[in-house]
Amino acid sequence: METPPDYRWFHVVLTTYGTWLYGDPRGFRTRRHMEHIEGDYKNPPPAGKYAEQEQRSRERLKHDPVHLSTNLKSLVGQSLVDRLQSLGAFVLAVAVATKHAHLLVKLPPSKATLWSGAAKRHAWFELREKVGWSGKLWARKGKATPVKDRQHQLNVYRYILKHERQEAWTWKWQKK
Repeated sequence: METPPDYRWFHVVLTTYGTWLYGDPRGFRTRRHMEHIEGDYKNPPPAGKYAEQEQRSRERLKHDPVHLSTNLKSLVGQSLVDRLQSLGAFVLAVAVATKHAHLLVKLPPSKATLWSGAAKRHAWFELREKVGWSGKLWARKGKATPVKDRQHQLNVYRYILKHERQEAWTWKWQKK
């Protein structure tokens, strides 16, 4: 598929509702990094350090956290792919795990957030229509990180497809 020259590669991460909260023991970031938080998912903060913040976050949830079952992962994943492709993006790889999705996608930089949001909405509509889903599905926003170079792209591609080992639904582009 030929994409316009202004398109760029992005590693998009979408998280399900209520599964990565302020105070999370795996590490977290505050909005615009206004507060320094010790640790991250690779080097988590000391156990219990942010337990009070996490408890407060959990109490504020309006719905139960969303954990995707095996049969829903494929429906969500295919919906994300279909919507992004219909908008003109080139989707290379996707993994949908229990609590999040990763996508390697080529699209216009100015549309990364907009198109990711459209794909999230489409997946929600598909779940509602096909399995009677009600309530929230996605956390707010998402993260679209520009891919720096070819090596970064290969690393992201491998990382996404490795999620299959963790029982994620995976998809990769194949030439027809």
